[in-house]
Amino acid sequence: MSRRELDAAGIADPAMRAAYEACRLLHARHGRTYYLATRLLPPGKRPFVHALYGFARYADEIVDDLDSSMTPQQRADALATWGDQVLADLARGHSTDPIARALVDTALRFAIPHEHFADFLASMRMDLTVTAYATFDELAVYVHGSAAVIGREMVHVLGTSDPADLPEALARADDLGVAFQLANFIRDVGEDLDRGRVYLPLDELAAYAVTRADLERRVLTPQIRLALEAQVRRVRRLQAQADPGIALLRPEAQPCIRAASELYCGIVDAVEAIDYQVFDARATVGNGRRARVAGAAWVEALRARRALRPA
Repeated sequence: MSRRELDAAGIADPAMRAAYEACRLLHARHGRTYYLATRLLPPGKRPFVHALYGFARYADEIVDDLDSSMTPQQRADALATWGDQVLADLARGHSTDPIARALVDTALRFAIPHEHFADFLASMRMDLTVTAYATFDELAVYVHGSAAVIGREMVHVLGTSDPADLPEALARADDLGVAFQLANFIRDVGEDLDRGRVYLPLDELAAYAVTRADLERRVLTPQIRLALEAQVRRVRRLQAQADPGIALLRPEAQPCIRAASELYCGIVDAVEAIDYQVFDARATVGNGRRARVAGAAWVEALRARRALRPA
C-alpha cells in the first residue's frame, strides 16, 4: 500500500499501517476483481476496504484452504478461537492481531455494526458442517452472512450522498452482495463439490429433475443446464434490483461499485460463454472486458473527484 493512501486515510501509527498493509496483501493475492475495483476509489478509502476484505479472506482461508492438513475439527477450533478473539477485540475497541487490528480500526471509524462480523463468522462456521441447502430460504441465511453483510459494511465505509438514503442503500447492497455470491456458486459448482458442498437449492434443482447425485457425476446434462440458467436469471434480477442503490452512494464511490457489479456479475456471462461447462472449466471474465470496464470507470472516477475539488 502506498504511503499516499495511508496518509490520505489518516492512518499514522506504524503498527496500524503494517496491519492495513497485511490486509492489502491478502486482497491483492486473492481478490483479483475486488482489488481492481478498489483501485477506483479515492486513495483515502482504499485501506478500509482492504481491511474488510482481509478479515473475510483470513476467515475463509481457515475454512477452505484445500492445501491445509487440518482436520475439520481443527478448522472449527481455529475459526472459533480466532473469530471469538476478533469479536472481543471489536467490543474492546483495539486488537494486537495483525488482521483484526485494521478491522477494528475500520469498524470504529465508520460505526459499522459489530453484528455484521458476527454474522459473517456464523456463515463460515456453517461451511464446516452444512453440505447442502434444501431451499433458497435456507441458503439465504448463509448468504446473508457470507455476502450481504459485506455489502452493508461497504456502504458504511463509502457513504451516501444524503444520510436519509442510508437504509435504502443498505437494502440494495444486500441484493448486490447476494448476486456476487450466487455468481460464485454457479461458476464454482465443481470446486464446491471438491469440498463436499452444493450451494444450489436442492428443491430448485429438483424442479428440473436434477439431484445432488447428478451433479456429482460431473456431466452436464440438458436438465443441469436448465437449472443453471434459472440461477443465472436470479443473479441478473438481483443485479438489476441493486443498481439504483449505487446512485445513492457518494459520487466518488459509484464508479468502483458499478465496475465491481459489471465484472463480478459478469461471471454468469462467462458461464454462458463456456456453455455452462462448469465441471470442466472455470469461467472467467476476459482481460479485454476487464480493461474496458476499468478504463471507463477510471475516467468516471477522475471526473467525480475533480468535481469535489474546491473551485
